[in-house]
Order: sequence, then C-alpha cells, then structure tokens
Amino acid sequence: MQTYLVMTVLGHDRPGLVSSLADTVAAHGGNWLESRMARLAGQFAGIARIECPANTVDALICELQTPGNSGLTVIAVREEIAAPLTRRTLVVDVVGNDRPGIVRELSAAVAQAGGNIEELTTGLESAPMSGHPMFRAHGIISIPENTDATVLTAAIETLGGDLTVDLAL
Repeated sequence: MQTYLVMTVLGHDRPGLVSSLADTVAAHGGNWLESRMARLAGQFAGIARIECPANTVDALICELQTPGNSGLTVIAVREEIAAPLTRRTLVVDVVGNDRPGIVRELSAAVAQAGGNIEELTTGLESAPMSGHPMFRAHGIISIPENTDATVLTAAIETLGGDLTVDLAL
C-alpha cells in the first residue's frame, strides 16, 4: 500500500540540493510525483508531492526532518484525499501598479467570488516608459462549475482601475 506525502522544503540554496532530496526519497522506495521549486533571495523554497510505501514512510519523514540534515527545514504531511468538487479552472493574469497589500486584496477578491487559488506566481517589473514598479500575477484559479467567470473578473477589477485582468478557460 502506498502513502502520499506533501512536503515543504526551505533552506540555503546550493548545487545538488534537489538531487540530495531525490536520493533520500528513492532510498526509502519513494517516487517524486510533482513539485514546484524556486530560489528566492539565496534560499531554496519548494513543495513536493511524494508517494512512498506505507512501511517506509515514517523513516522517510524522520530522515527528512532530522535537525541539521543538509541544513534544510522540511515539513511533511500525509495527503488527505477528499471527494472532488465539481469545479472548473481558469488561467488568470493580473497586471497593475504595485502597492502594499495587493496580494492580500487579490486573494480576498478571488475567495469572495467563490474561487480557490490553485497556483499563483507574483512578481514586480518596471513599467516600460516610467520605470515604476508594476505588479504582475499569473495563476490558476478554480471556481464552482455553475459560477460565471465574469464574477471573478469583476471582483478583481473592483480592486482598482489600474488593474488589467485576463481570464482564459
């Protein structure tokens, strides 16, 4: 029987870090199913979904969470599989002038419209002519099957007239 884990990994970035994690997972008979990883300000930040034989999962978690093990902080939880809801996914792109609280406002607007953020990448870039910081978000949002996508667009657009929202099914 297989057990599924979702784990977060944080630590100082260095060459071979992901390889070391993958070796540890493989040594316990595990299989790396999916992940998202990034280097932020010299730090490695990742989230991964792993499957592992039930009889080795505790040893895998213990080895991953051993203090000082490769200088990483690892949190691993067993996956809880819930009954799937009938939802559809949308790709959303938002661009506008940066300001404090914009991610908080954006996530609240999505939730208010009944949406769930499945993935979100945010960043800043310079505006072409002025050089002012522009906020950019790209994400995947799921909404209930019977919800009109324009409800989500309207909720985001109420955050300010300077925001451009593009949704795609």
